Amino acid sequence: MRIRDAYHRAALCLGAALTVAAVIGGTAAPSLAAPSSTTTPFATPNTDGCPQKTRPPAPIDESEVPSPGEPTPTALPIPSPPLGGSRMGECGVVIPKGAPPAPQDISATAWMVSDLDTGEVLAAKDPHGRYRPASTIKVLLATVALRKLDLNKVVTGTQEDANVDGTKVGIGPGGHYTNKQLMQALIMASGNDAAHAIAAQLGGDAGAVTKMNELAKSLHAMDTRAASPSGLDGPGMSTSAYDLSLLFREAMSIPLFAELIHTEQVDFPGYPKDPKNPDDTDHPGYPIGNDNHLLYEYDGAIGGKTGFTDDARQTFVAAAERNGRRLAVTLLKADVKPLRPYLQAAALLDYAFALPKSATVGDLPDTNSKPSKTGAVLASPPSKDTNQQAAPTEDDNHAGTRTLLVVGGIVLVLALLLGARRLNKQRH
Repeated sequence: MRIRDAYHRAALCLGAALTVAAVIGGTAAPSLAAPSSTTTPFATPNTDGCPQKTRPPAPIDESEVPSPGEPTPTALPIPSPPLGGSRMGECGVVIPKGAPPAPQDISATAWMVSDLDTGEVLAAKDPHGRYRPASTIKVLLATVALRKLDLNKVVTGTQEDANVDGTKVGIGPGGHYTNKQLMQALIMASGNDAAHAIAAQLGGDAGAVTKMNELAKSLHAMDTRAASPSGLDGPGMSTSAYDLSLLFREAMSIPLFAELIHTEQVDFPGYPKDPKNPDDTDHPGYPIGNDNHLLYEYDGAIGGKTGFTDDARQTFVAAAERNGRRLAVTLLKADVKPLRPYLQAAALLDYAFALPKSATVGDLPDTNSKPSKTGAVLASPPSKDTNQQAAPTEDDNHAGTRTLLVVGGIVLVLALLLGARRLNKQRH
C-alpha cells in the first residue's frame, strides 16, 4: 500500500477552500491563527442526555411524510441490555479507562471506531443514538446485491433510472451495464440511479428495502431501518454509529466490496442518443472516480462510503490499516466545520491506532447468535478469534481441580468400603 504525503495535500486542499470561499463570499474556512476573543469556540454536539435514544432528530423537510394511506412508522424497539456491552448504553463520549481525551474538532454528533477483524469497539460517542444514514446505507444494499445478483448480467438503463433524485452516476436509457459496473457506480460514485437499477432486480424499491431490513435484523443492527435503497430520507429511516460499524464490517467480508471501495477510478459506459429527439447525440463513456477523499489522503486507507442529505447531514464510514491492524470509523450527523468529515475520520483513526490493543469499550455482536424478542442478543460477544474456543480462565482451572479431587475422594471411599466388606466375609 503506497504512502502519501497527507499533510501536504491537506494543506493544498485547505488553501483551495480558502480561495473559493473568498471568491464566492461563502463562509470562510477555519483560520490557522489563534481565534479572536469574540469567536465562540467550537464544541462537539452534546449527547449526554440521550436526545436520540429512540429516533433521529426531527426532519427539516417533508421527505419523511408517509405516502397517502401509509402509516407513520413507530420507533424501533430499544434492546435491553444494550448490544455490545454496558458501555454501549452510554450516550456521551465512551473511551477506555485511562485513555487520553478523544479528538476535540469532531462535529459528528455520533461516531465510533472499531476493529474490523476482532469486532472490538475502541471508542465511541452516542453509539446507539439513532440518526439518518444517507448514502452510507448503500453499504447494506451492496451487501444484499453482491450476494444475490449475477454480476456478469447486462442490464439496460431506463428513463426511471435517469429520473431518480439526488446524486447520479449518469445511467441513460438504452445504455448497457453489467451488474458489476452498477456496483462500481453505487459504491464509488454513490449513484442513486445505480441504486435504482440494482433495486429493480431485487423486487423494486420496496422489495430491495425489505431485503435490506431483513439482513440488518439478522446481523443484530437493531437501530437500523432502511426506507429507500439509495439512502434518500424516507419515513422511519434510521441507523446508529454502532449499527453502521457492524454493517460495514459485514460488507467488508465480501472480497469484491473491499476491492471496489479501494478502487480510485474506472471507466463507465455511455448510452445511445434518444431516437425521439433529433437534437440528441450519442453519449460516450467516461471515467468515474471514488468520492471518498480519505482514500487519497490517509496513509493506509482501505476505502469507505460517504453520504449526505439535508436531514442526515454529513455521514461517513471508512477503514484503514496500520501495522497489520484494520480499524473502521463511522460518523453520523456531521458538518463540514471545523474539519471536513474525512479529516474528522482521520483524526479519530489516529487516536484509535495510538491506543493499546487491550483498550476496548465494547464489542460488535456475534452474527451467529440470535436476537431475543426484545432485540437483545442472547449469546455473549465474540472472542478475539471466533474460530477458536476461549482459553480456560484461572477460575476454570481451579474448578476443574476441585472436581477431580471430589471424584477421586468418592472412588477412594468406595474402594475402602468394598475392601472392608470382603475382609469381613473372610472372617466369617
